[in-house]
Amino acid sequence: MDLGLQSRVALVAASSQGIGLATAEALAAEGCRIAMCARNQSSLTAAADKIKKRYNAEVLAEICDVTDAAAVEHFVAAVAGRFGGVDICVTNAGGPPAKGFLSTTPDDWRRAIEANFLSAVHFARQVIPHMQRKRWGRIITITSLTTKQPVADLVLSNAVRTAVVGLVKSLANEFGKDGILVNNVGPGFTATERLRELAKSRSVASGKTEQEIFDGWAADAPLKRLGEPREIADAIVWLASERASYVTGQTLLVDGGMYKGL
Repeated sequence: MDLGLQSRVALVAASSQGIGLATAEALAAEGCRIAMCARNQSSLTAAADKIKKRYNAEVLAEICDVTDAAAVEHFVAAVAGRFGGVDICVTNAGGPPAKGFLSTTPDDWRRAIEANFLSAVHFARQVIPHMQRKRWGRIITITSLTTKQPVADLVLSNAVRTAVVGLVKSLANEFGKDGILVNNVGPGFTATERLRELAKSRSVASGKTEQEIFDGWAADAPLKRLGEPREIADAIVWLASERASYVTGQTLLVDGGMYKGL
């Protein structure tokens, strides 16, 4: 199936590992030119080299702190300078720490808002003009199952990521006339470093082993297993493609059926 992504310019934030890396790989496999950023130079370089070699892809990789508006502006300008614009923007950032409400601090809230909400604002502000000029664009935010179903000990994520859904809907409404589609992907419990951190936190609080925590999450999903980063990436690729040309303003959960609502 031709997804219509050959030679499209795809920017993927926080793409040195986990879901971000899997997304950059999946888009490269479809023929996209890839722009990657992360905060750690060595892991970013290794990830970029892997994609170049495996997919013979054009890759631009630069250090960028997604919470810094000026840094995001510089990165997007570098991408446009190298590739002539930005067609697809996948916003992504590491999740806030696992905490209950009374354990959080004002600094925790500030950092969560900067990383998980304002980063999406910064990228949207920079890429939308490029997409308007082409009258074609895809903005896809990576958030969480928590936007639909709050998760215990993740009050920061539960609250802040829900704001991204409001942003997505607003951008979809405002820029649909320009051919720009804006959607959100909400992963469920996915085998990443982030999930290992949550399992460690739950283990300390409950007295269970980390493996017992993982097994409990898997048992709670109808598919009886955790998700893999590549499965989230496949959903993102579809939303970025011509095959999703009438889908905008939506939140697509990729959670193995974990969400219990209708």
